[in-house]
Amino acid sequence: MTDTAPPQGVTVATLLRDLADSRALVLDLAAGRAGLERRIIIPQPQKTGLALSGFDAYLHVGRVLVFGESEIRYVESLSAAQRVISLKRVFSHDLPCVLVTGGFTPPPEVVAAAEEAAVPLLVTAATTPEAMTRLSAMLDAYLSARGVVHGVLMDILGLGVLVVGESGIGKSECALDLVVRGHRLVADDAVELRCRAQSFVIGSCPALTRHHMEIRGLGLINVQDLFGVASTRTSKRVELVVQLERWESGREYDRLGIDDEFYETLGIRIPLVRMPVAPGRNVAILVEVAARNQLLRSRGHHAARRLVDRIHRELDPATRTAEHELDQGDDL
Repeated sequence: MTDTAPPQGVTVATLLRDLADSRALVLDLAAGRAGLERRIIIPQPQKTGLALSGFDAYLHVGRVLVFGESEIRYVESLSAAQRVISLKRVFSHDLPCVLVTGGFTPPPEVVAAAEEAAVPLLVTAATTPEAMTRLSAMLDAYLSARGVVHGVLMDILGLGVLVVGESGIGKSECALDLVVRGHRLVADDAVELRCRAQSFVIGSCPALTRHHMEIRGLGLINVQDLFGVASTRTSKRVELVVQLERWESGREYDRLGIDDEFYETLGIRIPLVRMPVAPGRNVAILVEVAARNQLLRSRGHHAARRLVDRIHRELDPATRTAEHELDQGDDL
């Protein structure tokens, strides 16, 4: 696994350009054109209206500052002298830009302060919640941690399964068998990972190798051409990691599956299953069963633990006596 640090921010100019192209959020530049190369380094916008009243300790560097209706109305309630002092204090911080929501016209003092500090002043007609949600989604795509892992990512029954293991152990052959069984290929060989919302990992395939798979003895094949458009997808959340390992005689392997293991990447822990590979084992079927079992576990059905609990109850004399008395009470 090759983890990469989050990108060193995105410029306000880039954000304006891409938002205009995608039409996700319409922004107008009202002032501060000289600061368009300022960089946003934190995806979540900040809305700290108290900064205008002098409590500016929690203004974060590299984070978009949002002025909604309450902030604009507060500025309008100040005297001309107080406006200048308050805004000068706010714009003295290293802000990438200021966003005015709700279609409000920024007071002249706000425009002047932004121009003087070379801080881009952006205006949108979108409401504050809508603007912050869309802006956060766009910035999260820019600033999320990323990495590349050598493996195969499959969509098995709606569950994103990342198959990893040493080179030549049979990851691609396993994936091909799963495709034949009706499951979908996301990426083969190089899987690009990115963290979203600091809580889950999305896997995708580099555009250059999308839909392709390398099979030793066959070479490169295009899975979509062979099996149709339903056999592939462009990205999938990674919800299970299956690590293929060569079978070693004498090594102890998990026989019950009670203890949970995790694969950690980009700061996120993902459920892990270690799968020994040996002649005669149908790895594709085992991976599919692992995916089905994980789906059941995610719904609270843990077969191994339930069986162990039943065995413990059977072996515990006190429990058996209590259950026997309960059964007799029911008979009466």
